[in-house]
Amino acid sequence: MSTTRDIPALADAIKSGERRALARAITLVESGRADHRAEALDLLDRLGTDRQALRIGLSGTPGVGKSTFIESFGLMLTGMGKRVAVLAVDPSSARSGGSILGDKTRMDQLSRDPNAFIRPSPSQSQLGGVARRSREAVALCEAAGFDVVLIETVGVGQSETVVAQMADLFVLLLAPAGGDELQGVKRGIMEMADLILVNKADGELKSQATRTCADYAGALRLLRKRPQDPEGFPKALTISALEANGLSAAWDEMQTLADWRKDQGIWAATREAQAGFWFGEDVRHGLLSLLQSDPQMAAAVASAEAQVKAGARTPAAAAAEVLAPLQKRLAANS
Repeated sequence: MSTTRDIPALADAIKSGERRALARAITLVESGRADHRAEALDLLDRLGTDRQALRIGLSGTPGVGKSTFIESFGLMLTGMGKRVAVLAVDPSSARSGGSILGDKTRMDQLSRDPNAFIRPSPSQSQLGGVARRSREAVALCEAAGFDVVLIETVGVGQSETVVAQMADLFVLLLAPAGGDELQGVKRGIMEMADLILVNKADGELKSQATRTCADYAGALRLLRKRPQDPEGFPKALTISALEANGLSAAWDEMQTLADWRKDQGIWAATREAQAGFWFGEDVRHGLLSLLQSDPQMAAAVASAEAQVKAGARTPAAAAAEVLAPLQKRLAANS
């Protein structure tokens, strides 16, 4: 990627819906280089936030059929004339840092649809199952005129709830006959789900899927009612991504919930809260970067880390000692 680019022209191309321009822009916001970061911020400022898509966060246990669901669901939406963007976060290796990024291969038909855009991104070391810049990629897709943005997370775990901070709806995809999943799935994920879809409701698993769906529907009724839900939500439904059954009903429920939240002012309030959350995240990340860029602080951190690894200091005590000079400096300036 070149070190300089025509940001105004790139912004115009994105607003015109040019897919290559969108792909280049996402690569730009994912870059860790300081000059690229400055250009990315300029680009995002030029694009603004006038266009809004329905952001759907999607999580589920490995092997539940997330890619199959996204392809079937996406094809259904493009068949309705909607433009669909898919941001699929691929898990990165803790050893090498690499990712397979094979989501487009698993969504062969959708990847060739002119009204769809699929972008796999590495999770790198990020908690939450989403890349740190996924939020900005979502904003780029909205600026490009996509109607629906699907954000697929790495998998199910307590940290996966971060996706709820960038989505309007959170969908949890589960499979039947997977053991005692009511105990295996984290309660935090269950409490954040707006819609639970029990996939693979076809063939020999259809009756099991129906029973599993009933179990989850009962579990949802036991949870405390949330102020952001109308009567009857959250819901559990059965679907078959393979046979494309139940997808239309799931889409109707998503629209019903989204429309209700817009009418009640919850949609706008949620997006405001999400913007505040990510502002805080960027501030925290920026402060950490500043600390790491200071030679004296970097040396102190390295020395303290060595003591912790050797067992000479506890992590909490070493961290307090490293931060003490910074706290004194801030106190002196206040």
